[in-house]
Amino acid sequence: MNLRCADCGRTHELGSLAWRCAACHGVLDLDGFTPSLPSRAELTRRPPSLWRYAEALPIAEPPALTLGEGMTPLVGAPGLPGVRLKMDYLMPTGSFKDRGAVLLIALAAELGVRRVMVDSSGNAGTAVAAYAARAGMGCDVYVPESTSAGKVAQLRAYGATVHLVPGSREDTAEAAARAAGEPGVLYASHVHHPFFAHGTKTYALEVWEQLGGRLPATLVLPVGNGTLVLGTHLACTELLAQGLIGHLPQIVAVQAAACAPLAAAFTGGASATTDISTTATVAEGIAIARPARGHQVLAAVRATGGTVITVTDEQVDAAHTALARAGLYVEPTSAVCWAAVQAGLIDTETQPDGVPAAVVPLCGSGLKAKPPA
Repeated sequence: MNLRCADCGRTHELGSLAWRCAACHGVLDLDGFTPSLPSRAELTRRPPSLWRYAEALPIAEPPALTLGEGMTPLVGAPGLPGVRLKMDYLMPTGSFKDRGAVLLIALAAELGVRRVMVDSSGNAGTAVAAYAARAGMGCDVYVPESTSAGKVAQLRAYGATVHLVPGSREDTAEAAARAAGEPGVLYASHVHHPFFAHGTKTYALEVWEQLGGRLPATLVLPVGNGTLVLGTHLACTELLAQGLIGHLPQIVAVQAAACAPLAAAFTGGASATTDISTTATVAEGIAIARPARGHQVLAAVRATGGTVITVTDEQVDAAHTALARAGLYVEPTSAVCWAAVQAGLIDTETQPDGVPAAVVPLCGSGLKAKPPA
């Protein structure tokens, strides 16, 4: 396996710790890995973690690192029998980011890395910090100074060195990029390193298995940097290639209206995002004005016949409250997809074969969020 630039095609060895192309600064994808999936009968004999899909993952399960991540519950949605909710906020660190972080830290351990660094709006950083702590690695996390106190406290509890960066999420990414490249340190970026997407693809593999080897017509996903969209699309294409599904489900990606570069590009027919004007949003976890893999996210959504839509902060607040009243306490960012459902933007009619029309992820715990004003 190696890393191949998506733009110029240049390859980089995994052991080089490259996080972007040395020639053109393009994003890197994993090359030389052929995934497969065991039969559903075989899967029933395996432990309920994401490592049950071992043949589809580019690294072996690290027994000393795993926290049992994966196989989160898929439950009914309040008042809508055609929708299921995937409770990824029940992951070990309280967010779906554990799926990718455990693969990244497993790779770092295999390569003999002793220190990692990452930039984040909070959840990716806490996931990387937790698994780095398990591995006995040092960890630096760059987050916006506006990050919720709960997430910062969690980072420090794991022993991470926290760098609070003034300004926007993009300012944080730029500060981390300036610090990246120190010899022997892995920039464990959930955006840039392709191992992360191979971890997040287990979200869709679990949905497929939990629905009896089928997928819904629509997978509704929040999108900022797009790691869950890209991982989900990767899983669906792998399932299709192995004849385990008959067609790709459509991906409907949801952004906060206050920061929606992907929605603007999609609506305008563009293949990549451009600079846009943004304002603050309660959905801090997806407030990404310049997603590094935006062109790949747009291509993935279009390949499924899907779309990118937006919801307002008022709709997110209402959805957040509705979920809590149904016993589901998530952070506001995790309510954006339910906001789209409540706004009537998603088809919720159960399919003729009994498969739900849509699956919605609940990505992050409400215990991490800022308290309401």
